[in-house]
Amino acid sequence: MSELSGQRALVTGGGRGIGANVAREMSSAGMEVCVTGRTAEQVEEVAAETGGHALVGDVTRREDVERWVREAEPIDLLVANAGTGTHHDNEEWEFDLDAWWRTFEVNVLGVHLSCREAIPGMLERGDGRIVIVGSGASYLPGARDTSYTSSKAAVCRYGETLANALRDQIPVFVISPGLVKTAMTDGYFADEAPWTPPECAPRLVLALASGEFDPLAGRYLHAEHDPPESLRGCIDEILADDLNAIRLRR
Repeated sequence: MSELSGQRALVTGGGRGIGANVAREMSSAGMEVCVTGRTAEQVEEVAAETGGHALVGDVTRREDVERWVREAEPIDLLVANAGTGTHHDNEEWEFDLDAWWRTFEVNVLGVHLSCREAIPGMLERGDGRIVIVGSGASYLPGARDTSYTSSKAAVCRYGETLANALRDQIPVFVISPGLVKTAMTDGYFADEAPWTPPECAPRLVLALASGEFDPLAGRYLHAEHDPPESLRGCIDEILADDLNAIRLRR
């Protein structure tokens, strides 16, 4: 029996793509999964598949997130995965302002609301972990989409800062799932792009849920380049050399 059997995970944006795959992986490890998302049909389908619970709503609405957490508690693992991106042909300074800001609402406010509501219960029980799904877009050069890249940079910094605030209480991780073929990415990148196998992110989340890598809380971990089997022998080196962190070096 898995050491995670009987524990409960809340996965935001779990109705499709990366979130759905994470929900499936957590369920296969014996966790009870609560899946959230705006599209009831998708959320209910994944919940039924995993034997979990469907929680429909908008991650940017405080009342929805409060309800999710209330119904999901006790939460052993929060996977703040819900995210969005924009694809457009306009110049960045001409792009629709509401759509530009919506990216920040989902990618940043949604993460904060999810963490804000889940943390008190975790602190009260003295247990719990948080995994925030970031992106390599937060630091990779050459990007032109100001809304997505800036929002993911904010999420990355948010996760590290939150990990500092919760040190020795709740481990917080930021991961990049890599470039995974989903409804958001398919058709916008070339076939020969460096696609990441879809199983990488769920496997990393599962490893982080186990507690084995708690010393790496606050570090930026890439699902493909930092698989659990390679991290096991690198923890001391990562901490000693301040690796897997975004820094300004002069």
